[in-house]
Amino acid sequence: MSNEVTKVNDKPFAIVASTDLMNSSFADEAQGLNITLPRVKIPSGGATSFEIDTGDSENPDTIKELRVVIIYNHPAYSYFDKQYDGENRPPVCYSNDGVNGIKFGDCNKCKYNQYNTALTGNGKACKNKRAIYMIFENQIFPSLLLLPTGSIQNFTKYVQSQMFKARKLSQVVTKITLKKATNKGGIPFSQASFSFERMLTDEERSKLTGITEFVKEYSATHTPTIQEDDDVPFDDTVVESK
Repeated sequence: MSNEVTKVNDKPFAIVASTDLMNSSFADEAQGLNITLPRVKIPSGGATSFEIDTGDSENPDTIKELRVVIIYNHPAYSYFDKQYDGENRPPVCYSNDGVNGIKFGDCNKCKYNQYNTALTGNGKACKNKRAIYMIFENQIFPSLLLLPTGSIQNFTKYVQSQMFKARKLSQVVTKITLKKATNKGGIPFSQASFSFERMLTDEERSKLTGITEFVKEYSATHTPTIQEDDDVPFDDTVVESK
């Protein structure tokens, strides 16, 4: 079955990322600077094109689908005590494992990680996102996608489907697209969908050696939970999708 899927697109995935290059760039070019990995953003309001960080916040690139290798992912919980007002700010508390918050401790027992605590709607005050680090074709550095709550169920199903077939996400090419969905309160949002495209070849996989460890070290020292208006009051109920 996997061989049949591979035939859908057998074009080599041009991986040009280099652990040595990334480490030397951070050491030589970024001393004393708060350098973050390029961001891929899921827009608000049900739009179906991703926004790609170009370094110019006013002019991001847009793309309908992502064809990437997911090299690492982890929970990205964040609590903000103020409503988003257009200004990015760090969270009051955050967790990169979904278990322990840096300020309030046990995430399962935290009052802000319960439904009906959000400033608007009946969702959680703590945003339960997921950080997904991925490599684009012909990309030197990994990119970061902060997956909003409304897309995590789709991601979970995809991860499960690959696990059951003994596939690691870092060994496959994944396609990610967006569709418009509406929550129970009638608010539209953009929901990500994930699908398997093909397995990486042995040569392609060898080129990713070491990059996962680089990303793990990076994620342990950076907080990718800056407040942005890219989420909706989420109540776990989607009533319509297109």
